[in-house]
Amino acid sequence: MSDQIPEPPEVAREVFTGEAWSRAEAFAELLAGPGVVRGLLGPREVPRIWDRHLLNCAVVAEAVPAEVRLVDIGSGAGLPGLVLAIVRPDIKVTLLEPLLRRTVFLEECVDTLKLDNVEVLRGRAEEFAGKREFDVASARAVAPLTRLLTWSLPLLREGGELLAMKGERAAEELADAEEQLRSSGVQTAELVSVGHGKVDPPATLIRVVAGRAPEGTRQTSRRKDRGSRAKRARGQ
Repeated sequence: MSDQIPEPPEVAREVFTGEAWSRAEAFAELLAGPGVVRGLLGPREVPRIWDRHLLNCAVVAEAVPAEVRLVDIGSGAGLPGLVLAIVRPDIKVTLLEPLLRRTVFLEECVDTLKLDNVEVLRGRAEEFAGKREFDVASARAVAPLTRLLTWSLPLLREGGELLAMKGERAAEELADAEEQLRSSGVQTAELVSVGHGKVDPPATLIRVVAGRAPEGTRQTSRRKDRGSRAKRARGQ
């Protein structure tokens, strides 16, 4: 292992078990090497790869139901999507990322780690609304909750869950999105804490359970989508 990467903490072996352990070590090397060189991870993050990134993402698996289809929105360097695929071979993970250089890196990681439960999809979330449907959507450091709701809810089946990794502003973001949550017809929205005894502090998630959006909202969304397509067709 690279001299820059710290020794993994003891708890890492409890989180990454069996084949997941060697894959986690290999992914740490990929993040610290090609990931830094290509600008997907800052060099100052290398000493914190295990606690701040790998473990912090891995504990999100506590909130992911069994055998689901998960889409990782704005996957970037594969955090948390690739980590979830490593620790949860029972789930199918789609890494959704619009930037080519990032999707190339993700595809290389999937190939190197020999993950057969992962696909890499290039594009923006809104491009796949109505075309793909998932049970769970994950996101980390992508956008405020208000924007994440717009991107993720159209990708989720009714009863599907958005798991947004958030920091100390999580409660504030939840409050700011109250009106949008209500108009989107979600079933529940709450703060969830995961990773107790494994990461310090525990990771904070905003969990939103998708409902059926009110008919007026769906019609407005369809009109906007048609308008956007028309503008693109006119080259605007």
